[in-house]
Amino acid sequence: MSHAATNWAIQQRGLKPTTKIVLWHLCDRFNPDYGCFPSQARLAEDCEISRSTLNDHLDRLEVAQLLRRVARVDPVTKRQMPTRYILGFEEGIAPRDPEPCPESGHGDLPFVGDGDPSPRSGDPADPCPEIIHGIGVGAVSDFHREPCPENTESRVRISDTNLVREPLREPVKEEEDAQAREADFDRFFAELLGALGLDLDATLPAWWQGWPARLHVRRWIDDLGLTEDRIIEIATATRRDHPDPPDGPKALDRAMERAARRDAQIAADTGGRKSPRRGKRDAGPRPSTDELAAFYAELVNSDRYLPANTISNTMRVAMLSRGLVTAERLRARGVR
Repeated sequence: MSHAATNWAIQQRGLKPTTKIVLWHLCDRFNPDYGCFPSQARLAEDCEISRSTLNDHLDRLEVAQLLRRVARVDPVTKRQMPTRYILGFEEGIAPRDPEPCPESGHGDLPFVGDGDPSPRSGDPADPCPEIIHGIGVGAVSDFHREPCPENTESRVRISDTNLVREPLREPVKEEEDAQAREADFDRFFAELLGALGLDLDATLPAWWQGWPARLHVRRWIDDLGLTEDRIIEIATATRRDHPDPPDGPKALDRAMERAARRDAQIAADTGGRKSPRRGKRDAGPRPSTDELAAFYAELVNSDRYLPANTISNTMRVAMLSRGLVTAERLRARGVR
């Protein structure tokens, strides 16, 4: 490597970051006695880019006259050797000539002055004995090994034709399931609003808008164990007692809790077997104070959602007098 060469690369301005990285690694491979001729595989690995991208940035450096590429051909086998890179600070660099070189046909001018594009000493086919720049003298692309002028096909892969991994076009299974569940809940929420007498085409009341209302309704399912059909049934029943639609989902909390308690009591009485649902007049005897205290105590002592104002002062006193809950637990659950 040459510190003078790498310092020169750092001082260059107006280059894109990747282009400057390519220039720096070229200068890092420069040897004052042998020049710079790393293989494309080595240079692409140093820069952590593909060969096609590497050639794009080499073209930009050559247009900026910061380097000139000189193709080298083995005089015996006629096979292409690693390209010699003449850097901008070297003496004798000349701009690229559009006319091809009569010797190699690659379109490069010979080195201006007394210089020689081949290494300055030793056999041109031999690698640099110090930093081994010349290793990998085979083809540097996926095309045929024979070089120009015998083979006129380009040896550099076109960037736009490189195989790339296509982005994921179809959602994964988890996303599909989540989208399906969200769509089902949207249909259920719209049906609930219709059962409550709310006009879906008009502006909804503020407490029914946005995700807080949907989250509140989800708690009836997750925490109280109500099904979507049961919630619709309860919402429809509340309209018979209250002609006006509720201002928000919180107004239905007590109705949902009573329904959840009745369902739990029926399930306990029937041993888990479903029984025909009875009307409001045939609801049976009301639960005793002990049963209500036990039910609310179990709710307070659990981590389930506890709506505000669920526990009345009478029920609070009943639970404390029976030793079912502690005052600290009631305060922790927001019961005053």
